[in-house]
Amino acid sequence: MNRHFPVVAALLTSTLALSACGGDAVNASDQPRSGGTLVYATGDDEPTCLDPQKGGNVAQALLGTQFLQTLFYQNGSGEILPWLATGWKQAADGLSWSIEIRENVKFSDGTALDAEAVKANLDRIQAPQTLSNTGRLALQKIAKVEVTGPSTVRIDLHQPDGALLESLAQVWLPIESPTAFARGLDANCLKPVGTGPYMVESWTKQDSVTLVRNPFFTTPPPDAAHTGPAYLDKIVWRFVPDGTSRFAALQSGQVHVIDVVEPQNAAAVKGIPTLRTLIAARPGEPVELELNSGRAPFDDIRVRQAFFASIDVDGALRSVYLGTVQRATSLLSSATRFNVAAPPHVYDPAAAAALLDQAGWSSRDADGYRTRAGKRLSVVLPYSRFIPLETGFYEQLQATAKKTGFEVQLQPLETAKWWSVNNAWAYDAIPVYYTKNSPDVLRITYTTAALAESTPGSYHANTAHVKNADLDRLLEEAGRSSDDGRRAELYKQAQDLLGAGFYTLPIHDQQTRLAHQTKVKGLRLQPSLAMPDLYDAWIA
Repeated sequence: MNRHFPVVAALLTSTLALSACGGDAVNASDQPRSGGTLVYATGDDEPTCLDPQKGGNVAQALLGTQFLQTLFYQNGSGEILPWLATGWKQAADGLSWSIEIRENVKFSDGTALDAEAVKANLDRIQAPQTLSNTGRLALQKIAKVEVTGPSTVRIDLHQPDGALLESLAQVWLPIESPTAFARGLDANCLKPVGTGPYMVESWTKQDSVTLVRNPFFTTPPPDAAHTGPAYLDKIVWRFVPDGTSRFAALQSGQVHVIDVVEPQNAAAVKGIPTLRTLIAARPGEPVELELNSGRAPFDDIRVRQAFFASIDVDGALRSVYLGTVQRATSLLSSATRFNVAAPPHVYDPAAAAALLDQAGWSSRDADGYRTRAGKRLSVVLPYSRFIPLETGFYEQLQATAKKTGFEVQLQPLETAKWWSVNNAWAYDAIPVYYTKNSPDVLRITYTTAALAESTPGSYHANTAHVKNADLDRLLEEAGRSSDDGRRAELYKQAQDLLGAGFYTLPIHDQQTRLAHQTKVKGLRLQPSLAMPDLYDAWIA
């Protein structure tokens, strides 16, 4: 979901490190071979549109990484490298960037990449009719884009943007064929056209998307293991929402790779020599529970603090996740620059009870729930399968909160309905995450400006309903700064201020969780967003 940068090299290298379990080590003498069809089964939602410029969520990013590319690339050390761009220069006042575009590159429809194409893409992402969420939020500071030569553009800003290049290294801001745009938004949703190693051949809805090798491909990622065309002839990307069915298909050989690997299956892979796992934290904000501070009961900080003290996060993670995830200790994921670890909220029913007494919720009804002036202390918590939290976690949360006196009304919803409830603020607590390769994600999700509808469809990014002028100042200044030392201090102050407000309960890092057959070689995760990359992949 997006509600789907460089730190010390050693930090990003460790936090983005991949976990590989089960199977045999890859034989160094194995030589890549071309050809074949790889079948990938995803447990994420089927996108309603394959073009990540419209909307902008993880389901689109997983698939789009295979056929779309960006101007810049963020490597495993957090360094920004040119990709479809060849260079850039920032003006002394920080209010404009000149970008040089790679020459002799074609989109998979044969259209040439040039400065006009780049301008068309950046203008399109910002246009309200495109219905972009993630991309548009990332480009809020752009005033205009001007073509200054056949292969150069200048981006003028309303205010300096220290995260601009990081944003332009995300798959939600890809460079697509302007010729394809002329077909209209709906046609582009069905078959976006990029410069990546594969291209969309067909989409059978509620079943699969078929990708085939791009004959015009010339731009491998800067850290790829080879150059030239992709090895695979074809990728069949199947939508298999049931975790048990996905894992069974992997074991039987019907599919080569699966994602959204469930905890029990990740543990089982360790004992299956023909399978391996590939797991990494994604950057941005972790999977977390946010409280709607804009309405009762969580407009009272004491009640927010009591709710956090009523939830046994550690116990739930142990019993539900079987040791396959670690508890998050920061409002930024461990894979995100400038994350500040803080002592996690402790399960403390006695402290929660005292806080609720202070807040006036001192009586209990016949069912044991707290009341005040005859009203029950109820919390509406909608959740959806696309948020990577297991149902058992919500159930344990509900059970421990009840001991303190909270009635937690769990509402399992389909994704579309969940978004409607979110957009309408019809919740008290809500699970969210936000994938972005920059600490600037805090500005997008916690400033007062993010309370308002930021994109068509009533989407608001500030799900916790935080309104704090001091926080706004910190995050706006951090977003303008290009000085790493200053950014680090500002983001620390912002995280400390948010933590003191008890708005957000971090649970665990969002992760890309793959399992694959050992005969699949060269599978990796692109470091910018930890999305699977099948360019180097081949089947032994």
